[in-house]
Amino acid sequence: MRWVRGFSIVGLLVATLFFALSLTPSLVPRSPPVQGLIAGLSFSAGYAVGVFGRWLWSYLEFPVPGYRLGWLVKVLATMACAVVAATFLWQATEWQNSVRTLMGMEEVGGVQPVTVALMTLIVFMVVLFLARLFRRTFQFLSRRFQPYVAPHVSNVVGIAIAAALFSSVIDGVIFTIGLRAADNSYQRLDALIQDDLARPTDPLQVGSAASYIDWQDLGRQGRSFISSGPTAAELSDFSGEPALAPLRVYVGLNAAESPEERARLALEELKRVGAFERSVLLLVTPTGTGWVAPAALDTVEYLQRGDIASVAAQYSYLPSALSLMAESEYGVETAREIFGQVYGYWSSLPHDSRPQLYLYGLSLGALNSDRSFDSYDIINDPFQGALWSGPPFRSDTWRRVTRERDPDSPAWLPRFRDGAVVRFMNQEQGFEAAGPDWGSFRIGYLQHASDPVTFFDPQAFYSQPAWMREPRGPDVSEDLRWYPIVTMLQLAADMVAGDAPPGFGHTYAARDYIDAWHALMEPEGWTEIDLERLHARFAP
Repeated sequence: MRWVRGFSIVGLLVATLFFALSLTPSLVPRSPPVQGLIAGLSFSAGYAVGVFGRWLWSYLEFPVPGYRLGWLVKVLATMACAVVAATFLWQATEWQNSVRTLMGMEEVGGVQPVTVALMTLIVFMVVLFLARLFRRTFQFLSRRFQPYVAPHVSNVVGIAIAAALFSSVIDGVIFTIGLRAADNSYQRLDALIQDDLARPTDPLQVGSAASYIDWQDLGRQGRSFISSGPTAAELSDFSGEPALAPLRVYVGLNAAESPEERARLALEELKRVGAFERSVLLLVTPTGTGWVAPAALDTVEYLQRGDIASVAAQYSYLPSALSLMAESEYGVETAREIFGQVYGYWSSLPHDSRPQLYLYGLSLGALNSDRSFDSYDIINDPFQGALWSGPPFRSDTWRRVTRERDPDSPAWLPRFRDGAVVRFMNQEQGFEAAGPDWGSFRIGYLQHASDPVTFFDPQAFYSQPAWMREPRGPDVSEDLRWYPIVTMLQLAADMVAGDAPPGFGHTYAARDYIDAWHALMEPEGWTEIDLERLHARFAP
């Protein structure tokens, strides 16, 4: 009863408002458990805002209702909150279907209100328990200092110590243990060898008897990368003329002790298989687990008719989100070492006999690829260009170019300095829309307006992101609106747990990669009919 009497009705009102707003659509469809998590966090944030507002009102000594009037207000407010919550839960299905329709997905029949409500209650109770534990901790500490300092000073000291204590427990104990457990789990998963993947016998393949890298040391993602992709026969059947087998080089985390050693190993393997004798050399920065998107690599190998070599090096066992939090600098260090070794050797070769050099990265790979080189180091001998898909919102080049875009272009598809160097495309508009004059050094961004990894913005906590202004992206729901605090929580959940079909959100389709690679590299001999055939070849 003491807990019920202490429950803030103002907090409940604001919490219900935040809960209702959290049910509105965001960038990608949400499952009921994810919706419940967002709703619970939004409810908790709203309750905190309401409690703070009520405390500030009392602190300023404004009038408050009496006991009887207060209970009447609580009853009426609770009934109003129940009506609002039920109304928005009923509308939530239609909002979710508005996003699913845009993405060509089947409509859902309901958002499972019981699941959402239970998840909201559980999350709120956990947050409330932690908040009250923090308050009791700081009050306990404050009382210990009151005999020696003024009350206001003791409160400040108590809050500071309690904050430091909670932070150290969360970051130094819970977060560290969780990351260590995740790392060990993904490391064991990476070491598994699938029964259907035999060690290659072709000496030009990494992991073979002639290779400098052992098959076991490639890791799960590396073995999958080496074993997949089109064969020379498949490429020849498609084009109707002789084709080369694409060369793929991969260095797993277990292949060497340090990023520098793995980079040297990658260079030696590239030399061994004759990668620098191909027409194109693609330097790939994988995602956190070491995964390389087949939709990106397979399509470019078809466009180059097999006359291409690609190289990638693993830098983590963890998924991109965890890798970015736990070991972001390690990924950058690996990307820089690989680029330095490969570019250093490539730039020493005669210009007329070396391959064209391109960079590629998806998601965290795009971020690390962007940070792998310094413009001043390559200005005298630039490579040909880069394709970065789904660049994370923390990508420095992407952020600067988007911020300094031409004023008449939207933030979700910028135009930068007439597209002389940097260009953007999505699933409906290609790089060629920026004009015919694309320079010899090219950077291309493939991004979807519905990609939360790209368009998450911490400032959405208090201001509307630029990409939400009209005109909207073609795959962004018209029902999406900006709400303080709530929208940031929605986008964060979209980024971590969002799911979308190929061609939307953070899932990039082969058809878009075909158009991106063709515009970026301009391979010879491809007609519109040939490109249509290739699109059909990779159609889902």
